[in-house]
Amino acid sequence: MRIRTALLLVASLGLSPAALACQAPASPSVTLVKARRLLDPRTGGVVSPAAVLIENGKVKAVGAPAQVGANVPASATTIDLGNATLLPGLIDSHGHLLLDIIPPPEAEITRRSNGEFGPGELLAITMTPTARVLLGARLAREDLESGFTTVRNLGHSGIDGDVALRDAINDGRIPGPRILAAGRKLTSLGNYVQSLNPAIARAIVEQELLPLDGADGARRAVRENAFYRVDVIKVAVEDDATPSEMAAIVDEAHRHHMRVAVHASTVGSIQLAIDAGADAIEHGNEVTDEQLRSMRDKGIFLDLTPTFWDGLWSTIHETSVMSPAFRERLIAVDARNRARGAALVERVRKSGVKFAAGSDMCWFYSGKTRGQATAMMFRALHGAGMTPLDILRAVTTSAAEMLGREDSIGAVEPGKLADMVAVAGDPLADITELERVRFVMKGGEVVRNDLGLKLQATGYR
Repeated sequence: MRIRTALLLVASLGLSPAALACQAPASPSVTLVKARRLLDPRTGGVVSPAAVLIENGKVKAVGAPAQVGANVPASATTIDLGNATLLPGLIDSHGHLLLDIIPPPEAEITRRSNGEFGPGELLAITMTPTARVLLGARLAREDLESGFTTVRNLGHSGIDGDVALRDAINDGRIPGPRILAAGRKLTSLGNYVQSLNPAIARAIVEQELLPLDGADGARRAVRENAFYRVDVIKVAVEDDATPSEMAAIVDEAHRHHMRVAVHASTVGSIQLAIDAGADAIEHGNEVTDEQLRSMRDKGIFLDLTPTFWDGLWSTIHETSVMSPAFRERLIAVDARNRARGAALVERVRKSGVKFAAGSDMCWFYSGKTRGQATAMMFRALHGAGMTPLDILRAVTTSAAEMLGREDSIGAVEPGKLADMVAVAGDPLADITELERVRFVMKGGEVVRNDLGLKLQATGYR
């Protein structure tokens, strides 16, 4: 009876048993990428000339073209990038893909608390979830086209906007980077928006944030984000959170197999995060040498965010109406930020702490795509004294480790996903080459190629 049922099913599909038996599995998708050199950020080593063999979206072999290309099937696609430099896909470990803040005029800024950021955040909250995700889709595509194949999105996405965006990208419905979604930030009331109409304040805040209210409330907030299938828990604290709240957050997140990234700038908030065993501290502006040593010993990452280290504060206000006095104040802030960034980089490098780098980009930058604005962090890090090789590590191998994804991204190695970018020059000699990415591949699929032709090969070429 079972055999008869199976034959009837085969017949209903229009297949004969003989035809079904003769069907062969689909051939693997094979691509060979060649370039003048391949840079390994982990070691600083260079393979030249270089070839990368890709099968079904993963790297299968890396090495000299004669060696790697020896057994390439005739059906393989060859991409010759000429004199370009290949390197792993870039990772922005601190992004905000569903936020595009335009600073208001000076008069509006000065009359409100958190006047640069708060009004724009409130406008984003008032968007429909659909409109906001569509904005995020555009910004995500622009990041990918600039070489950012992975983005850890740390809040300001509505209740689950970054989760929905992540899923749409993963399903191939829209282009974009791999996203680690954080959902809503966990924070104390008043850290981002203050003095709202009491009749609607709670409803507004809960569209964007999960307020902390004791250790039990902190656990509930983590579970609520887990319900929306986030990848990481983002906490934003100043010196107002309690040790019990922070410890509960970390414990509950780890029980759900999620890492915890803590926005902490002051000495007190950084210590809270260290004591609770957070996985990464974002920003860390006022971190002490003793805290850096403690983070090093405990394996806690520092995620540097050089957003305002290189004059961005003045630049993003250029579309606003400003008085001469206000402009001078912005220029002075830029100068202080440059000095603070350089001092922080020097102490971080001496400490031996693990570090990555993220753009923290959430601002509208006139004349630039989101990806181009995100890439400005490379110049800012270098201006603060970081070497090109350390910058590359901070957005590839080190970032992958901080995200817990070192087994799949961050390096061009056999077994890892084929996420690669290429530039025309040498980023070790000129880090601004990363602002001019000419080739992008994500998971073996070409996103952008301004360097060479794709050839249907008949055997190795």
